[in-house]
Amino acid sequence: MTAFNPPTGVLLGTYTPGTPEWEKARAGLCITATEIAAVLGLSPWASPFSLWHKKAGLPTPPFESNPAVEWGNRLEEAVAQKWLDEHEGYGLESTGTWRHRDREWQRATPDRIAFTGRGTVTELLEVKTSPFGDEWGPAGSDELPIYYRCQVQWQLDTLGLDLCHVALLVSGHDYREYVIEYDADDAKVMRDAAQEFLDTVRRGERPPIDGADATYQTIRVQPDGLEDVDVEIPLEDAARYEIAQQQHKATGDELTAAKGILLDHIGTGKRAVVGERRVAYRTVRDGKTYSLSPYTSKDVHA
Repeated sequence: MTAFNPPTGVLLGTYTPGTPEWEKARAGLCITATEIAAVLGLSPWASPFSLWHKKAGLPTPPFESNPAVEWGNRLEEAVAQKWLDEHEGYGLESTGTWRHRDREWQRATPDRIAFTGRGTVTELLEVKTSPFGDEWGPAGSDELPIYYRCQVQWQLDTLGLDLCHVALLVSGHDYREYVIEYDADDAKVMRDAAQEFLDTVRRGERPPIDGADATYQTIRVQPDGLEDVDVEIPLEDAARYEIAQQQHKATGDELTAAKGILLDHIGTGKRAVVGERRVAYRTVRDGKTYSLSPYTSKDVHA
């Protein structure tokens, strides 16, 4: 293996994902690159509430794989090889789990290290797969979904490196590359947020309950057993629940109608736009509409 001594990285070990050793390296009062977006409330898979329970050693829902995760893992080596084919003079190697030299709680597990023919390592490579590319910018840019940008910046800050390449495969055939440079200001914002988050775990100050599904699923796994008893709850919380139930049905009907109107406008097109602003996009399977999805950023332009 190429000698790799990043400026601020300390290697904890090389672990197989999902093994007890891998889980141990990520457990306890530390923040990994895949967790920092949750700290900031920017992750689509976890919330500050769910991550807080994990770090506090409280019950959390078990990880459940799915076809997207499975095929992402299966295709990782192929996508990495494609990047290598496009970059003469570079080599790639898998690496392990690292912590920051001075901040033991800051950890990262990059996909690959990228080195030159002389064995000099200054860059990282992250490999991603996605069924859709609408959240990603054009190839050659630095426009990533915000949660992946957080991940990459955390990795660079942990190891003390300045550059990360991102290789993306969309829908199994659309290959794109991105280059992300280290941003010291963003890194400081993330470090400060991570330290404050870990302090709330130490103080036992649970984050507020939000509307994320990860939060609800975490609450679901907290009670153990069932007691046939009545529990008095605040009137305002009861009213909020009952009103939300009523609004949910009304909103569901309205959303269905609104989606139908947009699909009728789009016809055989792909995107619904107002001027230069993208509103929603249509995906198709077997020639028929599979879904209509909103653009997540208000500033996405055609």
